[in-house]
Amino acid sequence: MQRIPPEGGTTNSLLRNHAMIHRSNRTAWTFLAPNLAGFLVFVVLPVVVALGLSFFRWDVFHDAKFIGWRNFTEMFGGATEDGQWTWNDPKFWQALGNTFFFLIAIPISMALSLLLAVVLNQKMRGRIWFRTVFFLPTVCAGVGLLLLWKLMLLNPQFGLINSLLASVGIEGPKWLQSYHWAKPAIILMIVWATMGGTNMILYLAGLQNISPELYEAAQIDGAGRWAQFRHVTWPMLAPTTFFISTTSLIAGFAGEFDAVYVMTRGGPDGATTTLGYYTYQHAFEWFNMGYACAVAMVMFVLILTVTVIHWRYSEARSHYA
Repeated sequence: MQRIPPEGGTTNSLLRNHAMIHRSNRTAWTFLAPNLAGFLVFVVLPVVVALGLSFFRWDVFHDAKFIGWRNFTEMFGGATEDGQWTWNDPKFWQALGNTFFFLIAIPISMALSLLLAVVLNQKMRGRIWFRTVFFLPTVCAGVGLLLLWKLMLLNPQFGLINSLLASVGIEGPKWLQSYHWAKPAIILMIVWATMGGTNMILYLAGLQNISPELYEAAQIDGAGRWAQFRHVTWPMLAPTTFFISTTSLIAGFAGEFDAVYVMTRGGPDGATTTLGYYTYQHAFEWFNMGYACAVAMVMFVLILTVTVIHWRYSEARSHYA
């Protein structure tokens, strides 16, 4: 015979559960508080301040002067009295174009990372050693590595890259001094530094999570290596590819500031100036903080827009049954 609980039993139980949930939430917020405080102070607050300063003219040495949308109109230009559009800041548009150009490195780096992951996922002698070697540029990344690349590319006669090309009868270009070769030189360095790094590790983890039974079923159906990669490996790596492409786009639009600063200083003739480096120039070289904040806000909106579009149209295709 089922025993009927006293009238207040259910109420007391609900009160106890509510108290336990309240204590759990309080404990969770206690652990989250330091990270949340850091996020608010070092991320949200600077963004809000930069947004406010983008409507001011401020050169650090004088008081800030409110100028409304003038920083943005100077940046984007506007229509003249005769109906023609004028570009008031061509350097901004050059930096924007350079930023988009450097995005070429993303698909190249991702393709090579996937290739390395597929090769190093095979049962082969010394694969741990090879994985370590390919990951070393990520561990050693920094100013020293950039200076090394600058030495290899800077001298057109005695640089290591051109010396190797000369050994096979090819005359190398003036990599960092040429307007047309400076961007490909930096892209070459970016691809070399990133293809064996975190992206390769993520692809390796994704490959090891694919069930061997899928490959066995594909072999029974007569699928070759390419068919297995196309119909098994690539679809199963879709979530990993989506994550890598999203983070790479965000990092790419932020601009390869360290590489540009160390190797070319934005030259020659602005050929490698990105939006990130252009913001730095206005802020810390020309002390035009208001305009620098305006460029930073444009870059923020651009990154957010591209990321949302990429997320919307790629996230739906990144799931598998």
